[in-house]
Amino acid sequence: MDSVSTSEPAGPAPSAESLLRATPPHELVATAGRLLAERVGAEDVTVLLADYGLRVLQPVTHLPHTDDPIPVHKGPAGRAFLSQTPVVEITSVSSPTQTVHLPLSVRGDRHGVLSVRLPSGATDTTTVLQLADFATALAHEVITAGRDTDLYLQARRTRRLTLAAEMQWQLLPGRGCARREYVIGAHLEPAYTIGGDNFDWSTDADHLTLTVTDGMGQGIDASLLTSLAVGALRNARRAGIGLVDQACLADQALFAQYGGKKYASTLLLKFDLASGTVRAVDAGSPQLYRQRDDTIEQIELEAQLPLGMFEETPYEEQVFHVEPGDRLIVLSTGVHGALSGDGGTFAERALRQTLGATREEPPHEAARAMVDGLFEHFGSRELAADASVVCLDWNGRADAGHAEVC
Repeated sequence: MDSVSTSEPAGPAPSAESLLRATPPHELVATAGRLLAERVGAEDVTVLLADYGLRVLQPVTHLPHTDDPIPVHKGPAGRAFLSQTPVVEITSVSSPTQTVHLPLSVRGDRHGVLSVRLPSGATDTTTVLQLADFATALAHEVITAGRDTDLYLQARRTRRLTLAAEMQWQLLPGRGCARREYVIGAHLEPAYTIGGDNFDWSTDADHLTLTVTDGMGQGIDASLLTSLAVGALRNARRAGIGLVDQACLADQALFAQYGGKKYASTLLLKFDLASGTVRAVDAGSPQLYRQRDDTIEQIELEAQLPLGMFEETPYEEQVFHVEPGDRLIVLSTGVHGALSGDGGTFAERALRQTLGATREEPPHEAARAMVDGLFEHFGSRELAADASVVCLDWNGRADAGHAEVC
């Protein structure tokens, strides 16, 4: 009697996402190169990560050595990063090849670029779309790998971070977030020596909470103060209590630690995603501006005491509304209060001009350009104080459906 084969038919090949997830954290770039060589005939694969100042794209290689950085605002890789769309570059004439540059982004937070060199003619639409999906999967794995290896955080640095800056960057949720109702872009300077400025956000099915905090002082003292303030605000928010009580509990935490000798200026905003109603607590000095069509106005909120200045400070909530197409800009004191050489503040002299000039830019670039305008106003890249800008474009919700959460 003939034997009958009981072997099972081979299953489908593992997906690129599953193979990336199974890769040791420090080997993601090598694995990406191997997978793209096998699947699309890639001849070379490079991962470029944006540095902390968003000035250059740094190749991820064997540290501490790295290849030459690429300016963010020059060349096809920079265009892919800024536009957040794939860019195809013809890289050789004698031996025809093409390089596809694809943004590495996670839910609206820009991290860098994946550059893939392919044989000429291999960059059809289907292949570019496949590469874009691969780049998104790789970006998620790079961020996840940051929990277990320093490789990608080190690769982003053009120089050493101060200890205070290290603490602040680890405290941030990211530098951007996007879903259907809004897009957020934010920027901090001086990127490698930042001390007390912070921004934070959290979103759920129906709300977005956004805070901008400016801890007094400089260096480690400011960083420790801000870390306590942000931790207290997060703890209160995650307990499910309202915006006023979040401010009150953070105020109590800071006063208990510092006895009123140190405090943190904070703006708290909570957006209703369906209606555009915004609840606000202004506990200090960050300023809020709204661009609606061609009109730029400061949203005047009742200035209340900074967190931690006095024991059991009472806070009150105010309400305003945003409409689809609105842009909100939050500026820390280091931006709106920065002085030029002749003593004029940025808010008095250059703010509205800079806001108008950046209106058509996406929020990420508008926030960065605002800080560039601040450098020009200040007359130096060595700022006297930390500077943070958060730019939010409001799209609103056209229906009651649910959107992708950051």
